[in-house]
Amino acid sequence: MPPTDASADTGPVPVHPGPSGHPGDPGRRGPAEDSRDCEDTLDLRLPDELLAPIAGKTPDPDERAPGPTHDRPGPLGSPGLLSLPGTLDLLDEVGTWGPVESPVGLFHLTPVHVERDLPIIGGWMNDPAVAAFWQLAGSQAQTEDHLRAQLTGDGRSVPCLGVLDGTPMSYWEIYRADLDPLARHYPARPHDTGVHLLVGDVADRGRGLGSALLRAVADLVLDHRPACARVVAEPDLHNTPSVAAFLNAGFRYAAEVDLPGKRAALMIRDRSLRHLM
Repeated sequence: MPPTDASADTGPVPVHPGPSGHPGDPGRRGPAEDSRDCEDTLDLRLPDELLAPIAGKTPDPDERAPGPTHDRPGPLGSPGLLSLPGTLDLLDEVGTWGPVESPVGLFHLTPVHVERDLPIIGGWMNDPAVAAFWQLAGSQAQTEDHLRAQLTGDGRSVPCLGVLDGTPMSYWEIYRADLDPLARHYPARPHDTGVHLLVGDVADRGRGLGSALLRAVADLVLDHRPACARVVAEPDLHNTPSVAAFLNAGFRYAAEVDLPGKRAALMIRDRSLRHLM
């Protein structure tokens, strides 16, 4: 059972992990299209990249993301492991999104290299405040299995280190919510993108970092995933500080949803409202 969440500002910020860009903003759109971004309507359609194999077409090799490197991992901030050879890039090359200025410093999502990053992530998972929600305490083998399941999967979830001013301080999962089991529990729309987060160091909790970084990462998603109109999350409904952190980060409270192990607040950040909230 994947973990529930904890407060973005008073503790770790895991938002219920599921299993497991082309750069640029599409620009300002007309009022009719803007209004549709805020409608929680079910309009599911398999992405073109998934329809191609069904139709017997072979994706253009030039359009595939580069395969993984299995040699020594690069430094923090390098693109990292983007996808396995022949797999689909479902998240517009998270590793190439680059750093973003935030109110709390220069922030960079860098895809996880297991050999390089397992010790620090495994240490965070053994923090009792984190372990209570992520349930990955104990041997680092559990955390390694959790990371490799994403890195060797179909590309719908990318585990990342959050690096603030050159220091790794948080763990993130950027995932395709519309292709995740979460989509069974809310009116998903194509290319909805989800986020899971934990803040690793106790010293980084309780001082407003969670909201600032949630806003920064949501902006990265919307800037680099032109097909994505919404960033979603599902903190535990009863975790008031966590819900408040998402609200402070520009997310809106959309609904209550029953997920395995918790009743969650469905939080959504809309592209059309990003400069208003």
